[in-house]
Amino acid sequence: MNENVLAKLKILAESAKYDVSCSSSGTVRSNKPGTLGNTVGGWGICHSFAEDGRCISLLKIMLTNYCIYDCAYCINRRSNDLPRATFSVSELVELTMEFYRRNYIEGLFLSSGVVRNPDYTMERLVRVAKDLRQVYRFNGYIHLKSIPGASRELVNEAGLYADRLSVNVEIPKEENLKLLAPEKDHKSVFAPMKYIQQGVLESKEERQKFRHAPRFAPAGQSTQVIVGATSESDKDILFLSSALYGRPTMKRVYYSGYVSVNTYDKRLPALKQPPLVRENRLYQADWLLRFYQFKVDEIVDDAYPDLDLEIDPKLSWALRHPEQFPVDINKADYEMLLRVPGVGVKSAKLIVASRRFSRLGFYELKKIGVVMKKAQYFITCKELPLQMLTVNELSPQRVRSLLLPKPKKKVDERQLRLDF
Repeated sequence: MNENVLAKLKILAESAKYDVSCSSSGTVRSNKPGTLGNTVGGWGICHSFAEDGRCISLLKIMLTNYCIYDCAYCINRRSNDLPRATFSVSELVELTMEFYRRNYIEGLFLSSGVVRNPDYTMERLVRVAKDLRQVYRFNGYIHLKSIPGASRELVNEAGLYADRLSVNVEIPKEENLKLLAPEKDHKSVFAPMKYIQQGVLESKEERQKFRHAPRFAPAGQSTQVIVGATSESDKDILFLSSALYGRPTMKRVYYSGYVSVNTYDKRLPALKQPPLVRENRLYQADWLLRFYQFKVDEIVDDAYPDLDLEIDPKLSWALRHPEQFPVDINKADYEMLLRVPGVGVKSAKLIVASRRFSRLGFYELKKIGVVMKKAQYFITCKELPLQMLTVNELSPQRVRSLLLPKPKKKVDERQLRLDF
């Protein structure tokens, strides 16, 4: 690797680190004669390359960090004075292949700043993926960030070469997006999302008729929302996520705690640290929406527009609805078992399967994997230790105090709320 390419790599890997939407997709590309590499299950493709020595398997890079936009929250905004670099298509393709041959990576996560116009930038991203697939016969994982405002033709071509495509929403509300990124709007974001969705669905129909028809973005699409840069409540964010998950090809919504990289911009909140606690609670709530059959208005509503930062969303829901408990573990249906704090998807399935053969008690549940520290206040079963009382006997406030984690260090309040 020559020094010029290495210098670009350092700059563009650093510029790409703030995009979190690059975890495992589960896509499979088996090795074929005449091709190089494979993507087995997609699991483990969830890291990015950086020079600090972290173990990674995905080259997370930008084609360029030059950008015509001046988004207040972005480190690569036009008005920032920082080192800039641009890879040529051939340089980036050769770099990816060199890293793959050395077993540094399993695939590529490629994004870019916008230069000239969205179509010019998107065309260069597509050329990278196309050359990897057709010239070098690369069969590993490729995740491309579609450029907001790109034409349908280029998005459709990108889907033929990439495993996953994504377009970042960034700011949930249009008025706040206009405040921080006046040159952008939600229309330019949702249009490529629609093109991706249509491409995936059309490809699926085509493959039902013709077995060897090309696959279009087989791992679907994802997006990212910035948390804490604007005044949206968790309710606003989760309603947007729920609407996006209503689309058949949306696989993941990622939540990125706002990192204060442009402290001079007075439109942005003054945060000492990213709101990591809030980010974590949003991921937990997202999990409830996707796997635990919760609706958004059960997790957050007008009375509780923000998630409780001290306890997880499922426990918070349970404490607000003590009338639903205790649940008889040996009789309750699967859907109700999922709502018991301490019972996960796997343990709920094991409970349903196991109770066909015998009645379950405290110790059987513990062996199954139920977190009895939480669940004991919300269930009845064959036997519980005599001193255990339910949420209705103790009161929700008392159960909450018993389950609150003991503070290990003082929490910086500035990372938990906005300060405009």
